[in-house]
Amino acid sequence: MVTRKPQAVTIKGVRDGLLITLAEGTWQELRPALLQTMEERLGFLKGARVALDVGDQLVHAADLGALRDQFSEWGITLYAVISRSPVTEQNAQALGLATRLSIPRPERTIRPLESHIQGENAIFVQRTVRSGFKVSHHGHIVIFGDVNPGGEVLAGGNILVWGKLKGSVHAGMDGNEQAIICALELEPTSLRIAGYPLTLPPRKGKPEPQMVRMEEGRAIVETWKSKK
Repeated sequence: MVTRKPQAVTIKGVRDGLLITLAEGTWQELRPALLQTMEERLGFLKGARVALDVGDQLVHAADLGALRDQFSEWGITLYAVISRSPVTEQNAQALGLATRLSIPRPERTIRPLESHIQGENAIFVQRTVRSGFKVSHHGHIVIFGDVNPGGEVLAGGNILVWGKLKGSVHAGMDGNEQAIICALELEPTSLRIAGYPLTLPPRKGKPEPQMVRMEEGRAIVETWKSKK
């Protein structure tokens, strides 16, 4: 058994479940201490929803996935990973994990007669979403890369893919029928806006940037055209 340092792992209750916070140290040191603590407290933790705060640690997606699977075997749900590392945060989001404990829902209204326009809640993912990976966010999602077949993107708002979109996408999943989906190459295996599955018309000619929106329950596809 690995002997953990005092207070290497702390657990406290939060509104959404339990928050586990790791002390300073390397991931190689902290991971065994974390697993030991969880194993020792299974009677208390079984059935819990857990958020993990890893601080500045850079944790790879494979390590986060393995940790989530181990928690699942113990009957524990890892629903969020909190990190000050942008790479760790992106890896967590790619696995469909939350990266905030409480996230306010975005406002969709713009007040008239204001001299400035407020931005909206969105995440930016700079990587390819490969088969078996999922990106989920209650606001908008911008992906700088491809979405491969078998990859999933779920957004409460719009979805913009600066690349090839060939996986499954669901925009406006909170019921927003005004949501749109854009991609440089639009060939999704599955496409939904709000609660409606949509079928795209057959593509003619070479691939080009396109936007799809919903109108009267059917998909409307428009081409992005540069202004001359």
